[in-house]
Order: sequence, then structure tokens, then C-alpha cells
Amino acid sequence: MIDYVKGTLEAIDTQYVVIDHHGLGYQLYCPNPYIYQHELHKTIQIFTHHYVREDQIRLFGFPSRKERTLFEKLLNVSGIGPKGALAICASGQPEHVVAAIEEEDEALLTRFPGVGKKTARQIILDLKGKLIDFTEELPSKEPNLFTPYTEPTIDALDEAFEALKALGYVDRELKKIRPKLEEESLEIDGYIKKALQLLLKR
Repeated sequence: MIDYVKGTLEAIDTQYVVIDHHGLGYQLYCPNPYIYQHELHKTIQIFTHHYVREDQIRLFGFPSRKERTLFEKLLNVSGIGPKGALAICASGQPEHVVAAIEEEDEALLTRFPGVGKKTARQIILDLKGKLIDFTEELPSKEPNLFTPYTEPTIDALDEAFEALKALGYVDRELKKIRPKLEEESLEIDGYIKKALQLLLKR
């Protein structure tokens, strides 16, 4: 298993980042690639999960082992694939997801793309009480999921929406929150986090 990749961040896409390690480019699919936008052409370390199936081999990347662990736990739930697990991890707040599981908050879990009531119930049945590492500091119900920025652009908002579509959110959902986001002054990462905050509150 590849525990992590450390190298120069060469590219950022809506779904993945590319890290150069001694001339070999690793494509790592991330919940929110734009959290690394200030690290472009710098040396970074990303913790990885090597996903192998008959029809797909991919490396998924995470900023911490804790977030990777949540992703791996979600993959073990019937009805959750890599795309769905990434969407759940995309808020960058694993503790909030765990809080919803521990409190059996099906309504919050069904706000993630691809998670219906049956899958939400399965997540709770399979994972409640099994995420000890996350329960030491359970958060309040109002997460702070965005970082302000002083020079917003429509391009940044459009890029953020493309990243959200890659996670499984549809135009109908995104159009409802776009007016509120256009009032903000954020970078791509900030728009994504704020959008997720709004989507999870709906």
C-alpha cells in the first residue's frame, strides 16, 4: 500500500491533483483539490488510498490520515462507492460527518449526492460507534466551512461549481445557491466549502 506521496504539486484539476515525485507524476483524486491552490509548484505531502477494482485503478488523496480513514470506512458501507465517499469527505470536516452518524441524523446524510434514505440508514448501522478516533472532539452543529478572500472572480466561482459537479451535485441544486455565493468574496476553495455548507443546510 502507498501510505503517502510527497513531491512537487504540478497541476490542479476539478477532480484531482498531480504530484511530481522524482520525475513520476502521480494523479491523486481528492475530495477538494483546490485546498492545495496555494501550494502549486511547492513540495507537499498527501496521504493516499490505493483503490483497485477490475474496471478501475486509482489513487485517492487526503490532507490527513483521519480524513483518509473516514473515506475508507465509508467505502465499506453497502451502496457507497469512491465518488460518494469523496463527496461526503469534501466538506473537509470529518468530525461533522461523524457527529451526524453518531446522532443518527439521516436528514443531513441524505443531502450528500447519491445518498438516499436507505444508504443513510446503512451508513449509520455500519459505522455508528466505530469511529472512535473522531468522537473525542465532536463539533457544534454550525461548522465554519469557508475562508474569506479579497479578490473574488466569476472564474473562481465557475471553477468551484465544476468541482461540485464532479462530486455529483447537479445544476438544479447549484443554481439555487449561486445567488448567495455571488455575494461572497472567496477563492475557489472557499466557494466550494461555502457551497457545501449551503447545500447541507437545505
